[in-house]
Amino acid sequence: MVLEELSARLNDDGYKNWLKAGYCLLRLRDGLHAFTNSEMRLFHKNLVTRNPGLLRSCKSGCRPKGNQLYSLCVVCAEWRTEILRHHAHPGGTVNWGNCRPPLWKEDHWELAKAYMPRGQAGVNGAELCDASALLNLINYCSHFSYIDQCCVREVIRCRNELMHSCEMRVCDQWMTRYQAGIQRLLLQFPHLPEVAAAGQQIREMLAVDLSVLVPGVDRLDGSVWEGVGPESISQWENELLKERLQELCDTARQDTEELLRLRDFILANKDLSDQFSTELLTIESLEAQRMGKRETEEEREKEGAVVV
Repeated sequence: MVLEELSARLNDDGYKNWLKAGYCLLRLRDGLHAFTNSEMRLFHKNLVTRNPGLLRSCKSGCRPKGNQLYSLCVVCAEWRTEILRHHAHPGGTVNWGNCRPPLWKEDHWELAKAYMPRGQAGVNGAELCDASALLNLINYCSHFSYIDQCCVREVIRCRNELMHSCEMRVCDQWMTRYQAGIQRLLLQFPHLPEVAAAGQQIREMLAVDLSVLVPGVDRLDGSVWEGVGPESISQWENELLKERLQELCDTARQDTEELLRLRDFILANKDLSDQFSTELLTIESLEAQRMGKRETEEEREKEGAVVV
């Protein structure tokens, strides 16, 4: 049953493209883990070498309130100044809510998270980050200014288009542009073996036809999986859907439309609804909260409109 449902999804060319493009992001992520970790360790070392005062301890337990930093101690205020000084886009949003300021003096990854999208507070290392977090780090931290930022921003743009595609489908023309963009980015790291390995996997995936034949249902006179097993495809499909679910849940207060569309897609596929049963309960809870808040606001508006 699981194989049949996966087969049906992959026989949709747009969804197949979406899945292949997402696989490329997973491999790009893997290729960038070691690089971003070592570079941020170096960046952190350079900062504290130039300003030893940054190694003093926070005595106030400074922490963000929401996404803002208020009433910082002297040391954490110096760290904030350094972070902003090395922000490649002055005036841009800094997601302070990702950070634990007292750890800036000793943990290079706490520093890295200041340059990432929201939702990174519980992520304690490069190896736990998705492609979006790593690409945004490279884009926003001036330590990476030696990398062609146009290439980075193009892949970020493609990634956002992909992960926010309403129907999780992309056309062949989009794939051509995406392939060119990701290949240009890979060329920025010619001497990194992890990136070279990721590039090889990406090239192989973009050349593969993922059409699925179900034994006993389809005729076996065509290419079967093209050397990619159904278990592997299902695994990275789950990874991509989980990433998208998490991102949409994090922003559900602002917009639930995309989240509800993704919920409906999952519910329409029993294998996915079984896999994401916990996440579906979370979505149900978020929607109930949203509806409850909406009803409360409507009641208040009605009460305010009553003329005494």
